[in-house]
Amino acid sequence: MPSQLARKPQNTYHHGDLRDALIKAALREAEQGGAEAISIKALAKELGVSQPAPYRHFADREALLAAVTAEAFRQFTAVLREAMARPSKQSKLSRLALATLDFGLRRNGIYRLMFASRTVSCAAKGSELHEATRETLALVIEALEAPAVGYLRERQALKIWAALHGVVMLAEQGMLTGQSAHTTREELVEDFVNETKTALAAAIKDARRRDKTGA
Repeated sequence: MPSQLARKPQNTYHHGDLRDALIKAALREAEQGGAEAISIKALAKELGVSQPAPYRHFADREALLAAVTAEAFRQFTAVLREAMARPSKQSKLSRLALATLDFGLRRNGIYRLMFASRTVSCAAKGSELHEATRETLALVIEALEAPAVGYLRERQALKIWAALHGVVMLAEQGMLTGQSAHTTREELVEDFVNETKTALAAAIKDARRRDKTGA
């Protein structure tokens, strides 16, 4: 009788497969409930592995959260980059801003994982998570489509990122319906975009004038 090949169980993971599976499963949990929904014990049970298995890849829950948050930022950045690359009459900054609003409201659990926990603030400089957040900021700076003059671009990038974050959080809490100001969230976001572009252009012009006059 010919020997039968042993089948590999579907829930068996080798090398880096389990790490990737844990991150993907944790992201699914975060979609529903943010960082609070992520439990290593529950993930191990869901994936059909032993309780100690996840700890071969992550020292503790905080290490898992850092990896999951880094992946969330990479996905966020990919969405923004795609929006900026899409042919449109809108400026890159407008497209990035509206994509941020859409991502924040449509994937709010992931958004809260990224911005409403202390995971990012605890990330070491040069870590996977730290680099993922820097990539997102770099994309915001790129969307400004402005020359480098001192740190003017970086400052305006942080300003509009903060403004967009505020819109997302207020809208998610139902506190930004637009009724009181007779405006939509999208119109408010576009106001921020226009104000940012105007302020940056004026700041660059003033900086160049001072450089020429030596003032």
